[in-house]
This record gives sequence, C-alpha cells and structure tokens, in this order.
Amino acid sequence: MLRPIDEAARNRRLDMQHLQAIEGNPLTAEEIAMFEMFEQEGWSHERREAHILAMFPCVASPEAAE
Repeated sequence: MLRPIDEAARNRRLDMQHLQAIEGNPLTAEEIAMFEMFEQEGWSHERREAHILAMFPCVASPEAAE
C-alpha cells in the first residue's frame, strides 16, 4: 500500500541529489528509483539501511581492522 509522501523528506532527497550532481557524483536512474520507492512505500530508516548494506556484502566491518 502506497503512503502519502513526506514532502520534507522528498525535498531533502532532491537537495541531496542536486549536491551529488554538483560534486560530480550524480545518482543513477536506478538509485533515484530506489529512493523514490523507499518514500512511496514508507520504509523505515533501519529497513533502508539494511537494504542498501545488503547490496554490498563485501564491505568490511569495523572489527575487520582490528
């Protein structure tokens, strides 16, 4: 079920996208779609973080440096 979009969160995302583009690291169409899906489906920050981290299974944990 789609939920009403939090306009403040949407505006923060659009600002972030703009800053990423200015820095020469624009989001891909797939990344933009993913963030829009998070907003539309009302995903919690924890669920968003888990989803993104699951995309990168080779990222070293902080304990790995010890």
